[in-house]
Amino acid sequence: MEEIEIQSRAVLLAENLIRVLRSHSRSLALAESCTGGLVSEYLVRVPGASGVLWGSYVCYTPEAKISMLNLERDRLEGFGTVSRETAGDMAEGALEKSGANMAAAVTGLAGPQGDGSALPVGTVWVAVALKKKGIVVLRDYCFKGSRNEIRLQAAIAVLEALFEALETKNGLE
Repeated sequence: MEEIEIQSRAVLLAENLIRVLRSHSRSLALAESCTGGLVSEYLVRVPGASGVLWGSYVCYTPEAKISMLNLERDRLEGFGTVSRETAGDMAEGALEKSGANMAAAVTGLAGPQGDGSALPVGTVWVAVALKKKGIVVLRDYCFKGSRNEIRLQAAIAVLEALFEALETKNGLE
């Protein structure tokens, strides 16, 4: 997909997500690493976003993840900042700290260089947690493209994961 198509898809998903969250009186918190706040940016483009978006933690470094989301240093260092466990911990941390009904997290390698691990550039983990249900969506991806294309694809993956949680994981109960 070209970057303009990807952006158009992100805007459409954000508009629909805000509508669904508002109609069901749900609140959302985000914990973003590799997207650097891009998911939040798409959501706040939508009028009425302030009625559902609690806020976003942009936790780009390990220290930020520990400080802002209360991630455990040993666990983070053991699994790595780009891992299934870290994505889940970030989502649960954002949910707990915010008091929102649901939280999504994203961590990954947007490039152009890797982080010294064996993970390829484009590796992304997305997690969604629901209040009283914990982690309900946890997915990994390996996106291709430029740094910004990977970031855009990761943002769309977060928005899609939120819909999945709402539609199939009883997120609207």
